[in-house]
Amino acid sequence: MKANVRQQENAYEQEIKLQELIEAYWDERSGDFSRLRLKELAGPCGAAWRQVLAEKLPEGKLQVLDVGTGAGFLAILLAQLGHEVTGVDMSGEMLHQAKQNALAAGCRVDFCKGNAQVLDFADNSFDVLVTRNLTWTLPDVMEAYREWQRVLKPGGLLLNFDSDYGLAPFVKKDEPTDVHAGIRRELVTECNEIKDELRISTHRRPGWDVAFLRSLGMEVALEEDIGSRVHVDESMQFDKVPLFCIAARK
Repeated sequence: MKANVRQQENAYEQEIKLQELIEAYWDERSGDFSRLRLKELAGPCGAAWRQVLAEKLPEGKLQVLDVGTGAGFLAILLAQLGHEVTGVDMSGEMLHQAKQNALAAGCRVDFCKGNAQVLDFADNSFDVLVTRNLTWTLPDVMEAYREWQRVLKPGGLLLNFDSDYGLAPFVKKDEPTDVHAGIRRELVTECNEIKDELRISTHRRPGWDVAFLRSLGMEVALEEDIGSRVHVDESMQFDKVPLFCIAARK
């Protein structure tokens, strides 16, 4: 019994340490990442994303939670569409960028610091939960999906935009038009090391996600690659890994 308790404690401590590494990584990336998202917002990508969101969201004014909001990209687009938006991120520096970006865009968004796997919201709080390029970074995606289902209202919608980066090693980009150009080699190495520690990297996606969400009783629709719809700015070179969209209804 004591051995089992100790193993659980060790696993918990390892996850906390991993979360701290992830938070520190995104804190350091926050400035460059924010500039990238602002360029997307200001160009054809922003308009394309706005159209995709408008197509997928239910009608009416919605209570929306943007988990892993980063620099506030989706949160700003959703606020511009007339919804009441809350953005959550574990990185304090990212939230600083998000608040500045929303203010500059003239948007009202409530931003708060929090853990995507343990949300500080009551059950059945939101009509819609959105997230972009987050799940590949989480220590426990199953826990996150359960938590996201919990905070959605009955009939609520989860939109997850992400890619299967588990088998795709990141390399330093030198081409100026690449969206990841300028990232220090040390940070690229650190990102690969973190990614290799995550259980989600061992699963093939989005098939794994679809199966798990259905096991929770959610109705799931999938678009395996929407990259051609949203990566439309010729001055920005995005990676070639398919960008999937999962729409799961509680």
